[in-house]
Amino acid sequence: MPTFQEKLNEQIAYEFAASQQYIAIAVHYDSETLPQLAAHFYRQSLEERNHAMMMVQYLLDSGDEVLVPAVAAPQTSFADDVAPVALALDQEKRVTAQISQLAVTAREAGDLVAEQFMHWFLQEQREEVSSMSALLQVVERLKDNVMLVEDYLARESGGSNPLEAGAPPAAGGAL
Repeated sequence: MPTFQEKLNEQIAYEFAASQQYIAIAVHYDSETLPQLAAHFYRQSLEERNHAMMMVQYLLDSGDEVLVPAVAAPQTSFADDVAPVALALDQEKRVTAQISQLAVTAREAGDLVAEQFMHWFLQEQREEVSSMSALLQVVERLKDNVMLVEDYLARESGGSNPLEAGAPPAAGGAL
């Protein structure tokens, strides 16, 4: 059975892959001259990268080996402007299951420090699935006039995430 540290190294790869996928989605929207959607997904990409770096820092602090992974190329073409958000929601649900399994692995190993580390990520994933679900509902409802989605994002984005205040440190600091 893989150790928590082995599974966390795997998760680093998933987080970097999620970051790359969000860049691909942002580029799609940027190429469609949808700057609010593009900016939203560029921010999401940075957030996922930072999650990977938090995991890197945890492993460094624990004296464990860090494996910097290669990732598969992301999906870069989409049938319409709804498909990227649907893909993003599927990705967030998949990551939530992965994070949940990591917490279970830590618990089963009796590694309370690792389990506590995963609690922040569990809360973060709940927020990510909720916000991406809401965005998908908006995009589906407004698919015939995506400029209204732009208006929605302009109104709704900009606030800081209260979870970020309690976030674990990321390797490389606040880059």
